[in-house]
Amino acid sequence: MGAAEGFFERIDDGRFLATAYTRGPWDPDAQHAGPPAALLGRAVEERPGARADMRIARITYEIFRPVPIGALEITTSVLRAGRGTEVVEAFLTPAGAASPVMVARALRIRAAEEAVPAVAPGPQLPPPGEAEAEPFFPVPWETGYHTAMEARFTEGAFVELGPGTCWMRMGVPLVAGEEIRPLDRVLVAADSGNGISSVLDFSRFVFVNGDLTVHLHRHPVGEWACVQSRTSVDAAGIGLVDAALHDEKGPIGRSAQSLFVAPR
Repeated sequence: MGAAEGFFERIDDGRFLATAYTRGPWDPDAQHAGPPAALLGRAVEERPGARADMRIARITYEIFRPVPIGALEITTSVLRAGRGTEVVEAFLTPAGAASPVMVARALRIRAAEEAVPAVAPGPQLPPPGEAEAEPFFPVPWETGYHTAMEARFTEGAFVELGPGTCWMRMGVPLVAGEEIRPLDRVLVAADSGNGISSVLDFSRFVFVNGDLTVHLHRHPVGEWACVQSRTSVDAAGIGLVDAALHDEKGPIGRSAQSLFVAPR
């Protein structure tokens, strides 16, 4: 897919260089929020001293400003540590900047194999093999998130208004030369709920999310993550995207995004 085979290149521990594959649909110099969200999620799980018997059950992102394409630094801190749960915070700061552009706060819960009966109600969606590949929104730049991700809709499309159900697969690793992890797959895709179920004309309106929350009762398996989303917009200019998250085995959780909506 090009010279930089990943959304990011690792500079050293805690520092990364964003590649052109992170570019979003709104600004040629700004990232789609999916890749940095996944990078912060990975930082939470691989921080020094992180317990191997815990995994992320909920992670909330505050997006203060557009995330620039360039060098970035991640720092983490533990806000609460207990026997069964912990809360970890992660900050994403551009090189040379005084303050972060994105902050994640994650709740991690202790997980044990076959500790309790599994109960996961929810429909089994048509698999990605039954869907056709669909183009992303038309954007004026050649390389970006839209070229690094494969998208297959079983309902709706990026260029159709209304609810949508989209299977997504990473075409490049989160970090060049490193293995794609299960959490990467769902966090890279979850921020696309806004575009999957857009209800306003992309050419006439801006509808940008200032946050993202992902709840996971099960981490994904396989290469595909599915976002089944629906958008609501109030005339005052505030919107909400609510989405069910799936893998090919069934439901894995939910995500939500708050939208700032305005005429272009």
